[in-house]
This record gives sequence, C-alpha cells and structure tokens, in this order.
Amino acid sequence: MAQNIRHQIAKRISEELEEGQIVNLGIGIPTIVTEYLGDKEIYLQTENGLLGMGPPPTEDTLDIDLINAGKEPVTYLQGSSFFSSADSFALIRGGHVDVAVLGVLEVETSGQIANWAVPNQPILGVGGAMDLLTGAKKVIVAAPLFTKDGNSKLVQKLSYKTSGIRKVDLFVSDYAVFSFGDDGVKVVEITDNLSIEELSEKVGFALEYDKEKILEK
Repeated sequence: MAQNIRHQIAKRISEELEEGQIVNLGIGIPTIVTEYLGDKEIYLQTENGLLGMGPPPTEDTLDIDLINAGKEPVTYLQGSSFFSSADSFALIRGGHVDVAVLGVLEVETSGQIANWAVPNQPILGVGGAMDLLTGAKKVIVAAPLFTKDGNSKLVQKLSYKTSGIRKVDLFVSDYAVFSFGDDGVKVVEITDNLSIEELSEKVGFALEYDKEKILEK
C-alpha cells in the first residue's frame, strides 16, 4: 500500500477526534493518526497500561522499555498515567474510552467488522479488538477500500470471523468515508473524484449518501 494512502486515511480520521477525548489507536494505520493531532488535547490510551501516550519517539527520546500494545516504541506526555493491563481493560470495558480507531479486514454493510483472523492463517490472538469494539463509545475503522487483489473490503456479508455484533460508526478508506446505522451503510464523502454510481460499481453493490451527516458537516 502506498505510504501516502496510509497517511491520507490517518489524517482524515484525526479530523473526527475532538478536544478532551480519550482515544485508543489500534495497530497499523491508526497509529499514524498521532502525526496529525496537532495542538488538539487528545488523551491517547494503549491497552498495555498507558493513558497520555505522546507522539512517536525521535532518536534522542527513544526508550526501548516504553512501548504500546503493538510493541512499537512510544513517548508519554506530562501528566500521563501508567497502570496494569487489567486496569487498562477495565477502563475500556467500563465505557470510559470515547473513541477506538481500529484496523480492519472486512466491513459488512450492516456495520459489523472482521479484524482479527484470516482463514487458513496462524491466529495471533484477538488482542483488545473485541473489548474496544464493545466498550468504546464511538468506533472508527481504517483501511484501504480494496485488497491487493482488487476485492472490496466493504462487503454485504463477512467472509472472515466477526469481531462482535456491535456496529462501527465510521469506515474511513482511501476512496470514501462510510457511516453505519439502522438502515445499513451510507456514504459520507467520496475522496477520489468518483461519482457515487462509479463507487457503487467498484464495490459491487448500490450505495447512497448519508444526507444527515453531510448536512452536519
């Protein structure tokens, strides 16, 4: 995947985050969101026990003992809190995380997602994905819209194992931003100069705009 696509998606997600929120960033594209927060006062949480995670370290600030849940080196901000993994999951399960940003393999038109197991591949474990999907007040998923083989990750029925029955709120991709509600998937915006008819043709089924969210913007 082109590096600029990853950053395009991460930058768009950063626009959804609001001052003062507690946010958990998953592995992959979500970690890049930190580069686009600017001066926003966002409290980043990681499942292994840190609230107040800072930007990626420089060579001078690198501490090999300070990592996030994805085992990537991180920094921490003044006023941060360190605690056990058990307390961290209590924070998630207790509904105290405002937004979770997760990577994703597939997104069903209903809003259910699959993001932890690929058929016939070794399973490394679900990590915190199921807890975050259930416990966070808002869930945003991030991924390119198409696989390397050209298959849409937005599907009418999941082919991978579901991560839970909870619907996500937004799917931010390189082609479009999708919202999910009781009546299924809607398009919030198209980012690749396509018409909604052309986007529908690419994913393989008819799409329509989420007029309410577009008006909010």
